[in-house]
Amino acid sequence: MNDKKELTADAPAAERIGAILELLHAEYPDARCALDHRNPLELLVATILSAQCTDERVNKVTPALFAKYPDARAFAEADLGELEEMIRSTGFYRNKAKNIQQACRRIVEEYDGEVPADMEKLLTLAGVARKTANVVLGVAYGIADGIVVDTHVKRLANRLGLSAHSDPDKIEKDLMAITPREEWIDLAHLLIFHGRRVCDARKPNCAACVIRHLCPSAQV
Repeated sequence: MNDKKELTADAPAAERIGAILELLHAEYPDARCALDHRNPLELLVATILSAQCTDERVNKVTPALFAKYPDARAFAEADLGELEEMIRSTGFYRNKAKNIQQACRRIVEEYDGEVPADMEKLLTLAGVARKTANVVLGVAYGIADGIVVDTHVKRLANRLGLSAHSDPDKIEKDLMAITPREEWIDLAHLLIFHGRRVCDARKPNCAACVIRHLCPSAQV
């Protein structure tokens, strides 16, 4: 089983993950976070906005948003109604606006206006759970404290037999247990790219999948 070519979908997840990563790296050398941002604060806000919304829609909203509110203090002192109106098209805009403002107030009051590069501190911010914290840590700071588990990662982790759980926190633990830490950040980007381009939720294109021979759910 040392030769990756001999690996099959029946092999344990811990044995397959290296080959899966190698093939996805080759297939998606451009895999990265799709949310446009220039700094950790912009990434934090964009990630909060991306809940139940496409990255494309968020990227249409954020240029004007970040021009109007260039730092945490500007968000903290924003007129809530105006903030809501600017992000309305992302859905759940009232709750998102409230979370963004409350998070930014805490960033100003507790962290000198800078988004903390620490998991526990990030989790004290309104609207921030492990997924958002992992995005900020991994993408903005290059810190591999965990693995981002969004809808694509969840779906592919299940289909690939990397986790049998449905709870994102449990999926994350399963992935962390079998994936080298230096690949934690890239793994999420790779699975998200593959999920969007090939392993669709409703109709996966297994015939075009470079890891189909390693996938117990492949339909070919």
